[in-house]
Amino acid sequence: MGNALEWYDWGIYSAFAIYFATEVFNPKDPLAALLGAMAVFAVGFVARPLGGFVFGWLADHMGRRASMISTVGLASVGSLMIALVPTYNAAGAWAAVVLLTARLLQGLAHGGEMPSAQTYIAEAAPAARRGLWSSLIYVSGTSGIVIGLLLGYVLNIILSKQDMQAWGWRIPFIIGALLGLYTLIARSRMKETEAFIEAKASVREPVWPEVRRNWRSALRVIGLGVGGTVCYYVWSVSAVQQAVLIHKMDQGTALLASVLSNVVLIISLPFWGKFSDHFGRRANLLIGTGVPIVLFPLLINTVGQSFWSLFLPATLVLVFMGATLSISPAVFAELFPTRIRTVGVAVPYAIAVAIFGGTAPYLQSWTNATFGPAAFTVYVVALLAISTLVAWKLPETKGKDLTR
Repeated sequence: MGNALEWYDWGIYSAFAIYFATEVFNPKDPLAALLGAMAVFAVGFVARPLGGFVFGWLADHMGRRASMISTVGLASVGSLMIALVPTYNAAGAWAAVVLLTARLLQGLAHGGEMPSAQTYIAEAAPAARRGLWSSLIYVSGTSGIVIGLLLGYVLNIILSKQDMQAWGWRIPFIIGALLGLYTLIARSRMKETEAFIEAKASVREPVWPEVRRNWRSALRVIGLGVGGTVCYYVWSVSAVQQAVLIHKMDQGTALLASVLSNVVLIISLPFWGKFSDHFGRRANLLIGTGVPIVLFPLLINTVGQSFWSLFLPATLVLVFMGATLSISPAVFAELFPTRIRTVGVAVPYAIAVAIFGGTAPYLQSWTNATFGPAAFTVYVVALLAISTLVAWKLPETKGKDLTR
């Protein structure tokens, strides 16, 4: 639930930025206001590496459970702040400052959330089914995006555009804060993983020498993450915004198409996870990054005003990406020893997401307006090629003992 909440935060911010941008920023220039909102979205990711270090260290020293309780609590505070942010007309530039502060808090929390959660589930899973179990991370995460987009679709039907602009956009953030509070209570009842308990009982050595010894694994995390992160953001998070603003698709139609394409992705994830348990992690990684290299440039220009023009290409790309998304928690956990497993994944993963994922919506909007869509397509394909090369050179880790 906490992992779903993190992704829910991503989805609703991107989907509802169209409405709250001119509320929080100067409404006299709608394009500048939207770019401002997307810049805050990107800046929030700057805090992720710091959050990855802080909460990764906490997970490796105090336990996965302690870190997961802390991250979801901080994320809830950020959601509540966004829900209550004052308007530009009421507070001027201070409205943007409140929004930025909230996103920085969420960035800190999200930097540690996914690494802690995926380490927990990878260590709890039977070795022979770790790929299948790890797919639950992206099942829950994508479910969070679906819930956020579906909520936007429902609100778009119930409320008028004026009401959505004035106050309706605040509802998803209020719900996010309440869900975070519930998840915090639920996580306080979790048990710690046996792998962490065994590692904690062993002789403790300085952490940083071990981190330095595993620098190649850290680079692999970044390399595997760059292509999939940006491609996933394009088709799963920012697709609604781009379809509405560039292709003039109806807001409700775009939300519905995005929701359903993500539902298909969710259904595919356990199958890809099980596939990796039989045929190995490398096969999944090569499919999940290699096939989108071909599909992305072919399908990005097919988006138009109709439902099918977004649903079909998004579904096709996302399902193939599911091969990588489903097992990345297992792969990342299998690359590091137990004592630095969370911080070893958290920091490089947060760097990759902050630099490439957090900037994707802004960069897509800016390059489309400045150079046309071809420039962004070249950028995404280049990053996917890097991830494919890293996957090709990755040693097979299927079935690795995670108690070491």
